[in-house]
Order: sequence, then structure tokens, then C-alpha cells
Amino acid sequence: MKKIFTSIVILSAALAFAQDKIKGKIVDENNQPIIGAEVNWKSTSIATITNEIGEFELPQQSDGILEIFYDQQSITFNPTQSQFQTITIALQPLEENALGEVRITDTRNSLRKSTDATNMTVMTHKELLKAACCNLAESFETNPSIDVNFTDAVTGNKQIKMLGLNSPYILIAEENIPSVRGASQAFGLSFTPGTWVESIQVTKGAGTVVNGYESFSGQINTELIKPMNDVPLFVNVYGSTDSRFEANVHLNKKVSEKWATSLFIHGNARTKENDMNDDGFLDNPTGNQVNIMNRWQYQNPEKGIVAFISGRYLTDLKQGGQVGYNQKTDRFSQTKWGSNIETQKADVSAKLGYVFPDMPFQSMGLQTAFSYYNQDSYFGKNLYDVTHESFYSNYIFNSIINNTKNKFSTGASFTWDRYQEFVALPQEQAFDRIDNSLGGFFEYTYDNLKNFNAIVGGRIDYHNRMGVFVTPRIHMRYTPWESTIIKASLGRGKRLNNIFAENQHLFASSREFHILGEGGSIYGLNPEIAWNYGISIGQKFKLFGRNADVTADFYRTDFENQIVTDIDYSAREVRFYNLEGKSFANSFQFDFNYNPFTHFNLRASYKFYDIQSDYEEGRLEKPLQAKHRFFANMEYQTHDKNGKYWRFDATYNWIGKQRLPDTTINSLENQLTPYSNPFGTINAQVTRVFSDQFEVYVGGENLANYQQNRVILGGENPFGSNFDSTIVYAPIFGRMIYAGLRFTLK
Repeated sequence: MKKIFTSIVILSAALAFAQDKIKGKIVDENNQPIIGAEVNWKSTSIATITNEIGEFELPQQSDGILEIFYDQQSITFNPTQSQFQTITIALQPLEENALGEVRITDTRNSLRKSTDATNMTVMTHKELLKAACCNLAESFETNPSIDVNFTDAVTGNKQIKMLGLNSPYILIAEENIPSVRGASQAFGLSFTPGTWVESIQVTKGAGTVVNGYESFSGQINTELIKPMNDVPLFVNVYGSTDSRFEANVHLNKKVSEKWATSLFIHGNARTKENDMNDDGFLDNPTGNQVNIMNRWQYQNPEKGIVAFISGRYLTDLKQGGQVGYNQKTDRFSQTKWGSNIETQKADVSAKLGYVFPDMPFQSMGLQTAFSYYNQDSYFGKNLYDVTHESFYSNYIFNSIINNTKNKFSTGASFTWDRYQEFVALPQEQAFDRIDNSLGGFFEYTYDNLKNFNAIVGGRIDYHNRMGVFVTPRIHMRYTPWESTIIKASLGRGKRLNNIFAENQHLFASSREFHILGEGGSIYGLNPEIAWNYGISIGQKFKLFGRNADVTADFYRTDFENQIVTDIDYSAREVRFYNLEGKSFANSFQFDFNYNPFTHFNLRASYKFYDIQSDYEEGRLEKPLQAKHRFFANMEYQTHDKNGKYWRFDATYNWIGKQRLPDTTINSLENQLTPYSNPFGTINAQVTRVFSDQFEVYVGGENLANYQQNRVILGGENPFGSNFDSTIVYAPIFGRMIYAGLRFTLK
């Protein structure tokens, strides 16, 4: 007897039609709400996601067919036009299925573009399986909206960029609570293992004001796996030829109908020293990480309550430098150069949501979080220690004005940050400080339920260093004709630049650090302020009878003030100063997606960046930034045979020439050319799925084995004036092969 699923899944949908909208609720066989299920009208881009109590609403479509996607399963059905109805659909073994209209497929695109006013792309769990995906920073290798930098030899971290700007200009949140900020900017993305992630929302442009005022180029929100949705046991183990080994274990328990808990355990280690280019320095640091999270979820659909409580502890160690470096004998000597970064992090967060039982369009929520981050580190003779304690609270109230065409969100937030920051470069300086801010926001959403919607929002905040300021944001979507979507956005952001935490890779050099500012609110420097505006046009069409779409978008970020990090003034210095003149980032991206045949998807992007700033020595292109980039990804999955199939995925990245910092002051052998050479990299993965419980995967990164010609300047004398390990524009480590397995107990 042929079965589609090993277990019978029952989805029930309670639907109501009113005011040109269809509303519903998705629950499982235990009448528990399904959170995060995607609901859309078939063959359209009109889609939404069920909320924290399993509810959704969509514009009405006459004679439309609803599709529901959840947990790698999907169903379709025809809703009946009535005031209220309940439909129960049981996915039985195929020959026993009495509902002829039910169709079981899993052909969703793992990258989905939002149909609301924001330019948001949702990366599903399926997308995260394409790469080795050991942590959040490495999850964006197959996403054309995010540029992933190459790992530097000292920290081993991959930094990301959006619209050509570094991650500090992106508001990075975890379940809508800002998470990677302040002292954790450099390493925060590596503290979320990929297996913990349920989905990622990537928003280009300033984004919503609900989450804060700090976003300039975009927002990234990570949704973790919910305890109510998790499986009893999940195990993932991974190993690679660069001697990196990882293990992830998820344990889940449904304590009662209303309570569930998950325990996530992650550990990784790199124990072997790698020096593929034989320059005497490690290509990536050795070290280890232990990361544990416990989550509790409470939900009471009858009373409209859902709550999450989470606690996490992490310890991370990275050690880099010359081959054979031993910190016990070599630290404080000049026999070998080495670095050591020890980090401890603890977080506690709580979220409470409430939907008014008699008014399902009205809800409110409260988010609170406390985090403790401590880093003790040294880079040769440079020392950097920082402790950052942070408290965050955000209250949100959602409702409508007269009808569901007019919605609003309003609330207030409070943030408190205490820094104990110490640097010795080699001059010792302390920058202890307390920052706090209190603000309110209001965001109005209009949707004519046909072809136009808009989000107009603003917030006013008081910050003890930045004073009182206003942050306006506007997002609009217009559909002039079928399958064409035009989006536009405008927004302002403001933030304080933590110059040492965000640029600590520069400690791994002999550069002197100079802060050229007086009277500013932090380090003597002023806050950073920028406007971001952009437009996006998308068109879906048929190509040889198959689905295809193209999207072109252009964004510009204009800085009113920016903290310029100048590594061009001299190869002996890094200078920080307030912008005098102009600084801007232009970004153009053209995407093409095509499904030439069943289970085969092609994704390609071309990106152009024009990023310039006025430095003391004149206007210059941003260093280590390619003007031209090309991206292509192909994925293919064989037909499912009794739960067994293959998945294939390959990604090609071509990166144009990049301007390199001026090194003419160095000795001749330690000088670089003004520009790097263009190059390409190929990553690929093959996965064999034996059942919905067990699969193995084998893959490779940088399969073409391209390596940066020279990584360490002045490596022959690392305590001399020419030493610089920070100019990284290409892979350091050569070809890397990895393998792993995933086991799920359902």
C-alpha cells in the first residue's frame, strides 16, 4: 500500500468570509493551532502566514483554490462561499483518500517573496538545508540578497552585507527581538546554529519601526523552531576536511495540551591547524563552542494566549595566529604571533501574546529580553575586553480602524545597555558607559484588498546620548496589472557606532588606532544617520510553458553622518572620524527565477554596487567591495519513491575586482596591487533522503579551489610595522569537503 506520509495528518480550517476577505484558522489533529503555515491562493502571489494562534486572512478570490503549506506537506481545497464553515481534511494513504480535490505536493520555492508592502524574502527551513549551514552567518550562501564575506584567518567568521553595507547597518533580530548588536556585532551571527532555525525573513530597505530605529539597509529576523511544532528527537552531525566537527541534538516534550518544551544542544570544534597556503599562519582558527538553549511554549487557543520563555548559555573559544603558537609559552613574547578570543554569552527572553476572544482582529504582545556578553581577547600585543549587559522590552498593540482595510500597530519600547570596554592598542583606554533609550511608535497599514497597500510608520525616541529624534518609514506596493508588483520604500535610521567591537578584525595588524573626534556622544564621535530609499519591480510570466519571474530593484543609502573607518590614509594607521562631505551606497540587483521542469529550479542574480565616501584624502570607493557580482543557484530533486529521493544543489558566485587599501608605504614585497583580480567559487551538495526520518549529505565549498594569493602582509616579522592580516578579499582555505547526517524521531 503506497503511503505519502508515515503518519496521518489532519488539518482543519475554520473559514469565514467577510468584507471581501477570507479568514481562517489552521489547527492540527489535537485542535492545536498551526503557527507559520503558509496559505495562498493557487497560481497567484497572494499569500500569508498563520499567526501565533494559527489564524490567517487573505483577500477574497472568486472560484479560487486555497493552498496550505506546512512542514514539507501541502494540501489544496475549494472553500465554500458561506458565512462560516469548518472543513476537516485527513491525508490518508492515497487509495483510501476520499477527497478527490486533495493533492499532496512539495514543490514550493524555498525562497518566497512577500506580497505585502515590504520587500521581504522568506528563507524556509528547506532553503537552509542546501548548504553546510553550520550557523546563521553561513545560512545566506544561497540567498542573492545577502553577500557573505570570506572568512578571515583570525576570527574565522563570515560577515554579511546587504545593499553593500556591513552587518552593523542591518537590524538583526531573533523572533523580532534585536539580537546581534553592540558588543556581539562581530560574532553574533555565529552564535545561532542553523538547525535551530525554522525560517529567516530578509527585508530590504529600512523595514518596520516596530523593531527599532537602528536599521539602515535592511532587517533580518530569524524564527526559531517552536516547541509545539518540534519533533521528539532530532540529531545532526557534521564533519569537514578543515577538521571542523559539529553536533546538534534537539529534544522536545509535549508536557500537556498547553505546554511544550525544547532543549537545543550544539557543540563544534576545530582541533587541527590548517595552513593550505604555507604562509606559516593558520587559515582558520582552532577552537570550540558549546551552545545550549531551553525553550518553553504555552498556548491556550480558547483564551487567545500564547507565550514563550527561553534561556540560553554559550561559551566560545577561537585561537589563531602562526602555526605552532602556544599561548602558554608564546603570549607576551615575540617568538610567535597569536590571537585568542574567549566569549561567554547568556540570554533570557519572554514573549506574551494575547488575542481578544471577541475581536480576533485585535491583539497585543509584550517582549522582554536580557543578555550578558563577555569577551576577553588579544591579538598579538593588542588587547580587547568587553562586557555588554542589555535589557530590551517592547509592547505592541494591533487593531483596526473601522474595518480590516485599515490596521495599525502601536506601542513603546525601552532599551538599556551597559558596556565595560577596555582596549590596549597598546595604549590602555577604557570606554565604560551606560546607554538607554525610551520610545514610542505608530504604524498604519492600508490595504484596498485589490492592488494597493501601504505601511506608513514612525517612531519618536529619547536616547541619553542621541537626544530626541524621529524615525519615519514608508513602504508601498502596487499591482498595476496581473503578475506585476511594484514596491517602493523610504526610511531613516540612526545608531551609535561601536568602533572597536565592529572593527576588531583590524586588531590583527600593526596599525595604530586614532580617533579623530571631540565632543561627540561616543568615543568623541557623533551618531550615524542615514536615509534609505528604493524601488522594486517584479514580473511573473510563463517561459516555454513553465513558471518564471524577474525582479529588478534599486536602493540608495545616503548618510547624513557616518563614522568613517579609514584604512587608506596610511598602511600604518586606522582612523575613525565623522564624515565630512558625502557617503552613499547605490545598489542594483536583477533576479531571474525559472522552473524549467518539475523539481528543477534555477535562480540567477546580477548585482552592481557603487559605494563611495569622502575620506581625508578625497572621495574613494569603499575598499574590499566588488562593483559587479553574479550569482547562480540550481536545485534538483528526484521523484519521491516510497519516501526516498535525491536532492542536488549547486551555487556559483562570481566576484569582480575589488579596490584594495593603499599599501604603498610598505616594503616592496609587502605591497598589494590597487585592485584584486575577479574570481569565481562553486559550492555544491548532494543529499540522499532514505525516509522522512533519516538522510545523509555530502558537499563541498570552493570546489574550484581558488585561494587568495597573499593573505598576510609582513608575515616574516609579525611584530614589525608591515604586519597586516586584515586585507581578505577571497577564500583563504582551499577546497573543503564536508559530510553529515540528519536523524529525526517523529
